[in-house]
Amino acid sequence: MCCYKQFNMVQYCYSCHKHAEFPSQQGNIGRHPQRPCAPSMGEDTGEHGYFIFIQASSIVLAVYLLATAIIDDILSVDEGLISKIFVGLMFLLLLAPVGIPLKLAFHAIKHDHGDVRKSQPDNVEEPLLATENPSGQNSASDMEDKDGTQREGINLCVAHPSFDNDDDLDLEILLAEGEGAVRKKRRPRRGEDFNLRQALVKADFWLLFIVYFCGVGSGVTVLNNLAQIGLAEGFSDVTILLSLFSISNFIGRIGGGAVSEHFVRLKATPRTVWMTVTQMIMIAVHLLFASAITGSLYVGCALLGICYGVQFSVMVPTASELFGLKHFGMIYNFLTIGNPLGAFFFSGLLAAYIYDREAEKQSGMFHPEFLTSSDVNCVGASCFRLTFLIMAGVCAVGTLLSMILTFRIRPVYEMLYAGGSFRIPGTAGSTHQQK
Repeated sequence: MCCYKQFNMVQYCYSCHKHAEFPSQQGNIGRHPQRPCAPSMGEDTGEHGYFIFIQASSIVLAVYLLATAIIDDILSVDEGLISKIFVGLMFLLLLAPVGIPLKLAFHAIKHDHGDVRKSQPDNVEEPLLATENPSGQNSASDMEDKDGTQREGINLCVAHPSFDNDDDLDLEILLAEGEGAVRKKRRPRRGEDFNLRQALVKADFWLLFIVYFCGVGSGVTVLNNLAQIGLAEGFSDVTILLSLFSISNFIGRIGGGAVSEHFVRLKATPRTVWMTVTQMIMIAVHLLFASAITGSLYVGCALLGICYGVQFSVMVPTASELFGLKHFGMIYNFLTIGNPLGAFFFSGLLAAYIYDREAEKQSGMFHPEFLTSSDVNCVGASCFRLTFLIMAGVCAVGTLLSMILTFRIRPVYEMLYAGGSFRIPGTAGSTHQQK
């Protein structure tokens, strides 16, 4: 049994099971007028449709930009009426998502007008004078002090000596602690909330970090050097290659998130499976780049952009599911260090060194006087062949570690997504071993 005390409209419950013979009474002194409130949170049936509309409009915009880039590269469209039409259509596609809030605002206004009409009865007579309470008692809202201030709401319990001090309450807390009701703080398990220090000592955290580092590091190496790669293989303009990689990257981020979400709810498939698959594809792409087959840059940029985008879209929810959301900001930012680190080591140091060495070889062979010049350029497939082979090896390491991580975290996903929907750890009654 609980007795309730309320001060400043805040209600406190004290255990008083030993005094069950004294029923609690709640006074109405100074109670503020209350009215039932409708729940503010509700599921919008059109939310899924709005989400699909935004994603579809984004994909259409990406395909449109890619098509215009290809048309401009092939036909060399001049800056005239056609270019202005292309730009106008682009702005229309950019503004397409604005239609959703406009539709919601119009629907809300229409709904409010309908409610006003329904809430107004035909013949309403208002009394000239306010009537008194039939019971002869003052209403709760009229009970005010002489100074005009309203009393604080207080719910009174039956007077009992035990309420004069909190000795009994303290004793009950001590007894509960002795009986194990108050549990000692323990280290979190996978799927619960970790802080950064706790996550740094977990093997799963470093496996995810290295897998992400290998995937985005090898991808950003190609992206940062794509202009030199295209010029080395005879492209006079690499704009189309950059556009193809960027748009494919966008599609990979959207598609990777959608596909991983579908399979994780359907079969509780760990999201890292898609990091494994995409890094296996990246191995083949790097080997394709190293072969320097005619037209391989177009296909390779498209595939590599998609796989590069999947690394981002999969890493983020994986980190939140393994280490919780309470300190997700710090954990996520630490994991994203893998991208600049990969760019520094693989692109800034490795690829730049190999390129400069090949350029110096060519300059020393044909023009020895320019051997020490910083403006030398490398021409041919040999400029980046070794870099591509090393990147293929890096992706192979990432693939192996991703397989290990997937095997380790499979029980976590079976626990989190049992029944096809996300469950908060500890609510289902199932446990998993901490590793």
